[in-house]
Amino acid sequence: MENISRRSLLIGLSSLAMAESLAPVLSAATTEHIAFIGVYTDKGSKSKGIYSYKWDASTGELFPLGLAAATSNPSFLAISRDRSHLYAANEVDDYQGAKDGAVSAFSIDRSSGKLNLLNVVSSGGAGPCNLNLDATDKCLAVANYDGGSAATFRVLEGGKLSPAVEDIHYSGKGPNAARQEAAHAHCATFTPDNKHLLINDLGLDCIHVYKLDAATAKLTPNAPPAYEAIPNSGPRSFVFHPNGRIAYSTNELSNTVDVLAWDSTKGTLTRIQHIPSAAHPEDTKNTIASVVIDRTGKFLYVSNRGPEDSIVAYSIDPSGKLTFLQRIASGGNVPRHFALDPSEHWLVVAHQISHSLVIFKRDPDTGKLTETGRKYDIDFPTCILFS
Repeated sequence: MENISRRSLLIGLSSLAMAESLAPVLSAATTEHIAFIGVYTDKGSKSKGIYSYKWDASTGELFPLGLAAATSNPSFLAISRDRSHLYAANEVDDYQGAKDGAVSAFSIDRSSGKLNLLNVVSSGGAGPCNLNLDATDKCLAVANYDGGSAATFRVLEGGKLSPAVEDIHYSGKGPNAARQEAAHAHCATFTPDNKHLLINDLGLDCIHVYKLDAATAKLTPNAPPAYEAIPNSGPRSFVFHPNGRIAYSTNELSNTVDVLAWDSTKGTLTRIQHIPSAAHPEDTKNTIASVVIDRTGKFLYVSNRGPEDSIVAYSIDPSGKLTFLQRIASGGNVPRHFALDPSEHWLVVAHQISHSLVIFKRDPDTGKLTETGRKYDIDFPTCILFS
């Protein structure tokens, strides 16, 4: 997560007024979807909240629908499986006078792309940067980077969020004095069987593991309580292979990917491969960011920020291990986040600093990407979510 100053969160019904005009009813064609974009709204940004676009998978084009909801620093988004509700991590450090961030719940008007505010709750710590829903859509977890904490919430009838059920604050530090002076929770991931919750901690070089009661959102520390990453690696983002037995964790400080075997019975992660992402991983100006895997489980993609500003593709062998496949310029500065579209024939990259969304064509058979030349301007994009 970038060290960006944040203004106090000012969320209320008045500040959450919807855009006056968004595109009318979308086509029912399966090639058309809505893409929601999370952004930073502070530090001189012209962005005001979550934006929506019509996405045409037949051509790989975005069509702006406008501001879906005004809200402060919605830097990461999650959507319910029935596509009826959206949740945003409001990455701020001051919520209602406390050193906390917030989480906002919205209902989705799928005909227009508008979002209607349901409620806002404290995230339990400053700078929430990642959140996810469990498999039942009854539990939501958030990672608070600045606060070095994680929290869980019950999703109530109608999509609203309860106050935090679990509010866990970590202590300690890592060997990197500049980046690991304290705990920095960066990612919250539910396991495929929905029995555990994993929290990537960039500051403590570990992934905390909890047993999950999804119905109550309660957590119990696993035994052992964490996966220990290589010192000064900085676990950031996480994704499971479709087979549910292998996972991939990006390490922001060492510009590497850990390939991990997941034992669902014991609740343990075991490293089976440690592979570089940047062409020059020793260059600390480069920092790995997001990770995505395709539905077939044959290809993995990561983004590298910094001088390199690239997307790297890997092929995945039957054991889950990675082999370098392609490195391609991301088309902008600081590819903070990216996503495969629902057809998986396209990849969309959000460039935080050059303020753009860039489209790549993807070959599902080879996994390789090609430039399209399509670029869309938006201030400080940080997350892409297809509905």
